[in-house]
Amino acid sequence: MAPPKDQIATRTQERPEHDLWGQAPYPVIVVDRSGAVVDRNPAAATLLTGAAHGLPLADAAPAWLARAHREFAHEEIVQEDPARTDVTHEPVLPLAVQAAVADRPAYRGEIGGLPFEARPVPNGAGDVAWWLFDDSGRQLVEEELTRERERTTFLAEASNVLLASLNTDRCMRVTAQLASRHLADAAVVILPASGRKLPLAYAVDGGAAVRRTVTEDPGLVPGLSEALQGFPPVPSRWIDPASLPGWLLPDDFAGPVGSAAVTPLPGHGVPAGVLVLLRGAGSAGFNENEEVFARLFAARAGAALSAARLYAEQSDITRTLMRDLLPPRLERVNGVEFAGGYQPAAARERVGGDFYDVHPGSTPDDASLAVLGDVCGKGLDAAVLTGKIRNTLQALTPMSDDHPRMLRLLNGALLNSHHTRFATLVLASVRREEHRVRLSLTSAGHPAPLVIRNDGRVEEIETHGTLVGALPHIEARTVETDLMPGETCLLYTDGVTEARGGPLGDELFGEERLVRAMAECVGMPGAAVVERVQMLASEWLHDGRHDDMALVAITAPQTTHLSAVDGHTRGRYTA
Repeated sequence: MAPPKDQIATRTQERPEHDLWGQAPYPVIVVDRSGAVVDRNPAAATLLTGAAHGLPLADAAPAWLARAHREFAHEEIVQEDPARTDVTHEPVLPLAVQAAVADRPAYRGEIGGLPFEARPVPNGAGDVAWWLFDDSGRQLVEEELTRERERTTFLAEASNVLLASLNTDRCMRVTAQLASRHLADAAVVILPASGRKLPLAYAVDGGAAVRRTVTEDPGLVPGLSEALQGFPPVPSRWIDPASLPGWLLPDDFAGPVGSAAVTPLPGHGVPAGVLVLLRGAGSAGFNENEEVFARLFAARAGAALSAARLYAEQSDITRTLMRDLLPPRLERVNGVEFAGGYQPAAARERVGGDFYDVHPGSTPDDASLAVLGDVCGKGLDAAVLTGKIRNTLQALTPMSDDHPRMLRLLNGALLNSHHTRFATLVLASVRREEHRVRLSLTSAGHPAPLVIRNDGRVEEIETHGTLVGALPHIEARTVETDLMPGETCLLYTDGVTEARGGPLGDELFGEERLVRAMAECVGMPGAAVVERVQMLASEWLHDGRHDDMALVAITAPQTTHLSAVDGHTRGRYTA
């Protein structure tokens, strides 16, 4: 129940006139245990105009403050006497409770449309002074902190997603999708023009991005041409949304554009593109903080796009160079069947130190030159030297009838280069003469060629010579032999015979197994011989590790005469 009015007046009169009550910087309202207003300072009187002396707090203040007073008063009673639940009396507050004011909870709510925080301070008379603090500043700080945390989380997630792929098209789509979900109603990613074409990616409300290429003038959009060249962004307030061309707007974007922001995507030394943010007429325009945040996102997106573009350029360069480094596909040349097989040492590598080539003669009557070699080492370094050797031998093709001279010139070229590797080679000049094929074979430190005869014999051609690229002077011996229709000469690298495996895992495949494997291939086409040897060598391997393997099969076709095959197509088999 409320105290008598004379008691309220006495409490108010006890306060000296010279106290600091009126100078308190915050509104303070004093309420007794029953919930009646006892006193309030001038600031509280201005804030709570209905808070007159003796009125219930529920009638003088918002409901949340009255409820807070009831909860606090109940708590104080329970602390004084845990068994007591009657809150209509006015027990005396213990001094220990007053000393623990700092630990009291704060209550929050709105007064006059503004957020306030109320903190209770009990006194010895059983009253509670409620100090009211304008909570707008704290709330703004908390909201800004929450936004910054969300932005930081978004930037971290965006970086992970953008850098997860080195595909330019996917980076464009992801950038537009993320920007339309977190920064604007719609987003457009524009890459630097390729000729007169502008690659674009559109996204609306975080949906799937759409790729398109347009042939338009970027100068029609304020700041777009400059941003594509890497110049600073144009403030959104300088862009008239009504002036934006139709090709810049996504098809799914509903309603007119209310505001737009053009932000460059910085790359690694060169501009990566532009991010255009769009908001509808019903959305708020871009403020300065949002434009700054958009630039932070654009920096990450630009780095990802730039990395993807550099990777694409390097892939194109690698693909172009690899095209010349990879062994060629062999087929029939001037009436002779050629077949090749290559297996690099590592599965992740496409080129290595082993190589082969076939250089056709200028006419069907001229000899073709087949080359198979093995450069010391594996991987890209060996492949680079392989390319140099292949190019040099191609230039020396006009003197293919003089193998020792070719090898001497190649040896001199390698000794004068910066490479310190050496190579072994076998050269084969191949000429079709009626039914048979005439071979001139020269080995330069390479395993001797093997010939499968029609009677099942496997003959080793006894040519030998010095490897190239190591000594100033080399020697080589050329041996000639003929292939009858159906017979095959096999050139191979030591990766085949030195394949280590077998039952115990440490035994070499060896020349004897190679000879036995070839003896089983009598009368088979050259491609079948190559596949058979590759299969047996691969099965022999124990743990999959091996040197590069390369094979070339030269086969005399089983045809009647040269006019039946025209030098390129397969002829008729004899009966």
